[in-house]
Amino acid sequence: QVQLVESGGGLVQAGGSLRLSCLASGGTFSRYAMAWFRQAPGKEREFVAYVKWNGATTVYADSVKGRSTISRDNAKNTVILQLDSLKPEDTAIYHCAAGTLRRATYVYAEGYDYWGQGTQVTVSS
Repeated sequence: QVQLVESGGGLVQAGGSLRLSCLASGGTFSRYAMAWFRQAPGKEREFVAYVKWNGATTVYADSVKGRSTISRDNAKNTVILQLDSLKPEDTAIYHCAAGTLRRATYVYAEGYDYWGQGTQVTVSS
């Protein structure tokens, strides 16, 4: 079993930045694709960003492309999501996910086997 713990969320003004971290334990971190999803109140969970097991490939949702960077450090069992130029519509709970993508491709939550509890990001206008 892999445990994922997110941190780094908070309240920030529009235009500001946050750095979200996800620390994994209990498994072989480098085996897994990693991603961030988010869920706003009353909305479906949506894909934000993905990074391949070796960090060689990253993909971003159109809504955050150009404003975010996902990275991972397999030696530290950590994945980072840097969010810049934040907008009020970025307000959501951000979840880190780990998976083998056997059931679905990276953009779908079904592809991931393990999830963290999430960290709240609130952007004020």
